[in-house]
Amino acid sequence: MGKEKEVELKVKADKISEEHLKQVQFLINNVNGNQFNIGKIEAQKHKLLHTLTTLQDRVNAFQDMLVKTYGSFDVNIEDGTINWPKDEK
Repeated sequence: MGKEKEVELKVKADKISEEHLKQVQFLINNVNGNQFNIGKIEAQKHKLLHTLTTLQDRVNAFQDMLVKTYGSFDVNIEDGTINWPKDEK
């Protein structure tokens, strides 16, 4: 028969070492902090997207007013000149 292998059994620990505990706490705290920050950024993004939609609606309403008042909403925003097509002046 062959040789029997010797197997070294480790003693079952009740706790991890203080060093390993600090490492796992550090890692988990950083994961949690990053997830919290991502949540804050996503909430800010949602608010900004809502604000953008509101502003786009206001631009569309203002363009409609310009068309009713002046016949065009194509305006140079530097000096207010209406950009009429070359053949419609």
